[in-house]
Amino acid sequence: MERNELYPIFLKLQNLSTLIVGGGNVGLEKLSFLLKSSPNAIVEVVAPRFLPELETLAASHLSVKLTYKKFNRWMLRKRHMVIACTDDLKVNKRIYDLCRKRFLICNIADTPPLCDYYLGGIVTKGNVKIAISTNGKSPTTAKRLREFFEEVIPDDINKMVENLNEYRKTLKGDFEEKVQKMNEITEALKVSLASQGGTEKNT
Repeated sequence: MERNELYPIFLKLQNLSTLIVGGGNVGLEKLSFLLKSSPNAIVEVVAPRFLPELETLAASHLSVKLTYKKFNRWMLRKRHMVIACTDDLKVNKRIYDLCRKRFLICNIADTPPLCDYYLGGIVTKGNVKIAISTNGKSPTTAKRLREFFEEVIPDDINKMVENLNEYRKTLKGDFEEKVQKMNEITEALKVSLASQGGTEKNT
C-alpha cells in the first residue's frame, strides 16, 4: 500500500517571506488559504494584473504587498517559500527550477511532481490546529475530512487547552511524571471524541 511520507510542520508565516506568482483565481485561492490560517503572513504577490477580489483581500492585510510586474528571478531574493500559479506552464516550471537552485521550497499549483510541499486542509479551534493531507491525491477528500473534524471537535476545546497549560505549570516531579499525569487527565478527551465520531458515522 502506498504511504504518505510527507512531514507536517507548522510555519510562523509572520516571520517568513512568502512569494506568490500569479494574480488570477488560483492566486486568489492560495492567498486566501494562507491568510485564513495566518492572517499576519508576510506575502508578496507578483503579476502584471490582479483579480479585483485579490486586490480587495490584499488591501485588508497590511502584511500583503501586490507587485504589478511580470516575474523576474531577482524576486526570489530573501524568500523562504514560493507558490507559482500562473497560467503559463513554462513560467511555472522556470520558477520551480530557479527555486531548486536557490534551495527554496516551492509549490507549483496543481502540479504535484513540482511541489516541495502541499497546502492541505486545516482545522482551527483556537490554539488547536490540525493539518490534513492526502499526499496531493485528493483535495476533495481533505476538504471532507476538514468538515468532519470541524463538526466533531468541540468549540470549547481551546478553553480546555488553556486550562491544561495553566495546570501543567503547577505540576511537580520529573518529565515522565508530568507526562503521565497529563495523559491521565486528557484520556477523557480521546474517549469523548471517539464517541462523537461514532455518533456522526451512525447518523
